[in-house]
Amino acid sequence: MLQPIKRYGRLLRTHKDWRAHFTFAFGGLVVGLLAVFMAWSSEWANELFLTGVEHYSWMPFVVSPLGLILVLWLTRKYFPGSEGSGIPQVMASLEHAEQRGALLSLRIAFGKIFLCILGLLSGASIGREGPTVHVGAALMYSLRGWISMRRYDMERVLILTGGAAGVSAAFNTPLAGIVFAIEELSRSFEVHTRALMLTGVMAASIMALGIQGNYTYFGQTSALIDLQEAIVPVLICGVIGGILGGVFSLLLIRGNRWVAPIRFRKPYLVAGVCGLGIAVVGYFSGHLTYGTGYLEASHLVTNDDSLGAEFALMKFLATVISYLSGIPGGIFAPSLATGAGVGALIADWLSMYPHGALVLFGMVAYFSGVVQAPITAFVIVMEMTDKHELILPLMVAAFIGTAFSKMICRTPIYSTLADNFLPEGKKFHS
Repeated sequence: MLQPIKRYGRLLRTHKDWRAHFTFAFGGLVVGLLAVFMAWSSEWANELFLTGVEHYSWMPFVVSPLGLILVLWLTRKYFPGSEGSGIPQVMASLEHAEQRGALLSLRIAFGKIFLCILGLLSGASIGREGPTVHVGAALMYSLRGWISMRRYDMERVLILTGGAAGVSAAFNTPLAGIVFAIEELSRSFEVHTRALMLTGVMAASIMALGIQGNYTYFGQTSALIDLQEAIVPVLICGVIGGILGGVFSLLLIRGNRWVAPIRFRKPYLVAGVCGLGIAVVGYFSGHLTYGTGYLEASHLVTNDDSLGAEFALMKFLATVISYLSGIPGGIFAPSLATGAGVGALIADWLSMYPHGALVLFGMVAYFSGVVQAPITAFVIVMEMTDKHELILPLMVAAFIGTAFSKMICRTPIYSTLADNFLPEGKKFHS
């Protein structure tokens, strides 16, 4: 009599597992599709703005301030909670379940996509990768009703998977998506649900790969360097990149605290001034600092030349100004572009070493200095440039960058900014 009952129980559990896998696979495919849309629309917006600048050099001084004011007005009126990169919101929702409904709605996901495109049309130095993490987490969270809750927090796993799938599809880096979820978004790996997470991430990657083909995010470089020869440039890039990344994070954290009261009283004045600042920086950089920085970083990775000694500094400033305006937009791609600029500048000083290798060392060191997640940093750079031969020096540069960044900025940027999205009296503990 007990055997049929046990057999039915096993069948029911199997049915639930298949339903869960289907949900994660479906969600991953949709996240991948949205990531591709965000990539194409971001490139279109970036190119359209730059085309306008080519014909009318004065255009940013009008479009950028007015555009940022419009984006901020739409954010505050219709899409509150969508500001910034989106990663702090995801981390806050993982830490405190009561915040999930307010930070991970489909309305916010739609607003994130629309407002990021509008921000790029305004010339802001923002990226789409952080917003893709936010969109992915919100979409996967919206599917929670498809799966019955079990002994572990399935909502949390859905959010983690959505964020990981967003990184994976945005950069075409499946491994980096998993690493990002473990190292940055979550303090512990959900062992019982690793198969579900992998299902979602791989589905997102397959969708992005199927539409866009097998590509490397920043292209490929033929630069190689022996391990012994790499010691000096890795140390220099790691120290300089890490310090600059720490300064960037500290400026965003403290600058956000300083600007917040002013932005509360006069939000549109702040947005307008920031838009004007973006235009001024863009003008003095030769119009190289607008948008994501993808084209500039790709140029530095694939060509043995630089964009001038001032590019890294100008991109650094443009990204800080864009973030402090309060509009939705990420810092992933702009930080990678700034890091590439830092590496190219160091390569000009150390001309005896391969230029392309030093660009990658500077990129990974600066990026790891910003996010203080060294494993994610070197895996992302390795996967998106297809330079597996440089895995060890990239890893060392990432850890050196993180170590020196922590001397400047003691708390990781994303977990610190996550406090802004938690209830009064509650803090994110990294």
